[in-house]
Amino acid sequence: MSSGDSLDRRSFLTAAGSAAAAVTLAGCSGDGGDGGGTEGGDGGDSTGGDGGDGGDGGSDQTLVYARGDHPENYDPQQSTSGEVAKVTNQVFDTLIQFAAGSGGQLEDALATDYTLEGTTATLTLREGVMFHNGEEFTASDFKATWQRFTQSDYEYYLGDDTRSGYGPFTLGDWIESVDASQDYELTIELTQQFAPFLRNLAMFASAVLSKAQIESLGDSQADLGSEPAGTGAFQFDTLDNPNERIRLTANNDYWGDGPNVGTVIFKTITENSTRVQDVINGASHITDNLDSSGFQRAEESGTATLLRKDGINHGYMAMNMARFEPFRDRQVRQAIAHAVNTEAIVNQIYQGFATQASQPLPPDVLGHNDDLDPYPTDKEKAQTMLEEAGYGDGFEFELATFSNPRGYNPSPVNTANQVKSDLEEIGLTVNINQFSNFGPYLDYTSAGKHDACFLGWYTDNADPDNFLYVLLDPQVEMDAVPDGQDWVSFDADGYNTLNVSGWANADYMELVREAQKTYTEGDRESMYEEASQIAYDESPWVFIDYAETLRAVNEAVVEDTYTISSVGGPYLNTVELQ
Repeated sequence: MSSGDSLDRRSFLTAAGSAAAAVTLAGCSGDGGDGGGTEGGDGGDSTGGDGGDGGDGGSDQTLVYARGDHPENYDPQQSTSGEVAKVTNQVFDTLIQFAAGSGGQLEDALATDYTLEGTTATLTLREGVMFHNGEEFTASDFKATWQRFTQSDYEYYLGDDTRSGYGPFTLGDWIESVDASQDYELTIELTQQFAPFLRNLAMFASAVLSKAQIESLGDSQADLGSEPAGTGAFQFDTLDNPNERIRLTANNDYWGDGPNVGTVIFKTITENSTRVQDVINGASHITDNLDSSGFQRAEESGTATLLRKDGINHGYMAMNMARFEPFRDRQVRQAIAHAVNTEAIVNQIYQGFATQASQPLPPDVLGHNDDLDPYPTDKEKAQTMLEEAGYGDGFEFELATFSNPRGYNPSPVNTANQVKSDLEEIGLTVNINQFSNFGPYLDYTSAGKHDACFLGWYTDNADPDNFLYVLLDPQVEMDAVPDGQDWVSFDADGYNTLNVSGWANADYMELVREAQKTYTEGDRESMYEEASQIAYDESPWVFIDYAETLRAVNEAVVEDTYTISSVGGPYLNTVELQ
């Protein structure tokens, strides 16, 4: 095959988007990158803890990771949440993985060699890898994983209403067949040329499940999330929902580096300031989703270190055209974009770890259009545009928001109040609908029940497709969008519920779909720049911010053993404690 028709594990990063490799930083609707209970730490899981058997070297130490939310289901095929991925990335492996801290460079994982030529992907698998349930990993495990996630005729199919939105765009829409007739060789035939495919195999939703576990669950596939069994560095031990904690123990048979601690505890502390203090005090070792106050306290504490990298993410406010008629008018959407003071949000609320967004693609991702600047705040212009659109007397709408901090929006309630205040100045009434838990919030927005909502995305694979197609293409047939209409109902067959704006622009859809089939970097870049321009002009979102990836790390963590990453992770298998 010519270079335009094939990609191997060495050249794929360049051909599928070398901008990610050039990122000098290390980035799901949850928290990407390093991807109940009481608030505050009780100190019970501090260094030393109640560790289990160690990994290489037999450490009995306990590593504590503090976070802001506690999902109760840890099936990588049932969630889009980064909070889930933080845990499942410790328990499961993928065929290919992102190198820690690289910003998206691919490396071997359960596969030791891989090529993509035209519509055929060929992978050689690692031998001797064991699942936590004692079964040996073979090609049949990946085939069963794919079938469970995407094939409705499979006996153990997870189900349309149970599987996450990752199923279609990660594997389902692209794989025609999987040949697993040899234990350590996989041949995957695609439905078309698809440039991001090898990167999709490294995403958390592509975690390889045990065929034996799938079959043992029978009709109870939804139960896998309470007892996940992978091949990862840590085994799932205890899901303590009442206290919002998870306990993992070291996998002594792990094929890769580490683990270097015997136990990992994920504990939930919803309040930012309390969570940071927990790390400063040493009751936790690592935390994420820092706000401006938190990262300053960590820097000044003397007992914790602040790690930071440019993130590959986007925080935005989506306007749901499928539900709320005024948002179907482009002038209305542009007026709102001019009225919301994103500069104030970034500088005054986020204070120093985010920049204003101008388009769906973050900087340093292939196809980011450098000619586009953030919408300037101009309330007079916004008012004029509303009048021209026939809404000079204003209107009233709901703005849904989550409460717990996310990396791309660490202060969602304050951000919502800023938007409310800005839009009241141009005659609009905003009713804030605040959710206390992120899971129900995602269910609400995925169902299209909102008028407008806050969301964000940390890249799953550092490819532009993971933003432009995944978040803004409705993924319906082109003829499902009526002529002259740039939105489509959430009830449309095959609708992509991650597109919470309901936007369906035909020119945009044609561009991003053609870019998927193209293996030549320069051609892809031009297509994505043009698609970014369309999104900018049409404004299905208010583009708010691109945030840094921040982590606070206690001094008990041995320097350089924890690597902050904007794609994949957190990489806890290499962490060592003093």
